[in-house]
Amino acid sequence: MLTNKRWLPSSNLAFWISVAGVVVGTAAGVLAGAQPLYLGLILGAVIVFVYFFADFERAVLGLLILRSSLDIFSEQEVPAVFAIGLDALTILYVVLRLLTGQRVKTDKFWWFFAGWVGLQGLWVILLPLGGLGFDGSYLPVSIREWVRIFSWLMVYLLVIQLKDRMPPTRVINALFLSLVLPLIAALLQVILPPSLLPSFLAYRAIAFTDIEGASRINGTLGHSNTFSTFLLLFIGLTCWQLGQAKRRWPWLLLLGALTFFLASTKALAATIMIAVFVLALIIPRLTPLRLIGGILLFAAVVGFFASTEFGRERLAELSYTPLLNPDLDLSRVILLYNSGQEEYRNSFNWRLGLWTSLLQSWRHFPILGYGLGTTTYVGYIRAYAHNDYVRALVEGGIVGFIMFLVFLGVHFLRLTRLFLSLPEGSSLKRLCSVLLAILLALAIGMISENIWSHTTLFFYWSALNAVIGWNWKHTRTSKNIENSEFELHCLP
Repeated sequence: MLTNKRWLPSSNLAFWISVAGVVVGTAAGVLAGAQPLYLGLILGAVIVFVYFFADFERAVLGLLILRSSLDIFSEQEVPAVFAIGLDALTILYVVLRLLTGQRVKTDKFWWFFAGWVGLQGLWVILLPLGGLGFDGSYLPVSIREWVRIFSWLMVYLLVIQLKDRMPPTRVINALFLSLVLPLIAALLQVILPPSLLPSFLAYRAIAFTDIEGASRINGTLGHSNTFSTFLLLFIGLTCWQLGQAKRRWPWLLLLGALTFFLASTKALAATIMIAVFVLALIIPRLTPLRLIGGILLFAAVVGFFASTEFGRERLAELSYTPLLNPDLDLSRVILLYNSGQEEYRNSFNWRLGLWTSLLQSWRHFPILGYGLGTTTYVGYIRAYAHNDYVRALVEGGIVGFIMFLVFLGVHFLRLTRLFLSLPEGSSLKRLCSVLLAILLALAIGMISENIWSHTTLFFYWSALNAVIGWNWKHTRTSKNIENSEFELHCLP
């Protein structure tokens, strides 16, 4: 009898395992026939879930490296699925640690970041309640935008859990592996005609082509402008590596390759941002060697850009804009553009017309705007704002615009205070100077581009912001208040 009692539970367990196996097998068979991609995603998610908890450190690094290769599958919603899965894994990890009474690492900046993201959610709540310029029919758009921003917060939280488990330099070095597939794709786009490229790369190379027909490389990032800011970030990190590496020639080769690909994106805004980055990096501690290096880097980008017919045409267009022509004003430029005069129909004048349209629409709902992610539905031109400050004003009104400036300002303040608190020559101090230069370049680029929509860029930016808050084994002064930690505990 005792034997039977012991046997029954195990037999019941075996029975339910068999039932679960049949259900899973049937579901897998249906998905394999209906949509093989979804089956692959589900199986991949199961593998990632198991590996995530079995080898946490390597799993996190693997997820960071993988993100740069996903945008070529945007039509299949793979980046969105990845973001939601990453959010779920992070939340589950934190909850399990709290329930078992273990420590969850955070810092002051994470709490600010979390509060800021939480306040952004107010626009999602107000939209269906009729408190904004649009109604509840735009709620899916706003939710998607909020989840995108929330994912950056989760990346920060996930990476900061690696603190004291591995050196910060190991995390940054691992991020360079995220360059491999984008640069291979970019190289193929440079040396091969679109007809010989793999279908997913050829489509991207053709889809984002300027009106003159010149192809613009985008790697695996989906758009040439998105690829350019991704390259700018890693150009900065490569410059940081050059300042501390014992063998510099591999980093010099990488810097040259990144500069070439940046110029091959044919993004005029990227040329301006690299100039701002170089100036911000070398001016505070100007030496002849740094001045020469900065000039060479900027000259290489401009030279590559101006060596193409497309680049020369883009530069020539500036003479037909108010930027370089004092005889033109805003209203006249818009009039000439709309009248169809070919020399005035360039991207800069198009932007002026778009911004005018958006600002005119904003005046109807100036305080709280229209809602997150709704810029493309505002105004008579259905397009992204191509100006992140105008976008913040239109989507969030004056309140949202101020919050956006506060978010950027706190980033600058944090990096500046950390930079000033560190001893000269320290690796972290040099990294902070590089990140400050990148942030300044991005802030300038936001005047004419959709930098805020570059999800992959801010994915890696959030990871780097988490790493700079770690203990880099340098003496801190009393000025440094950055690394104050909070611990979350929950009784099991």
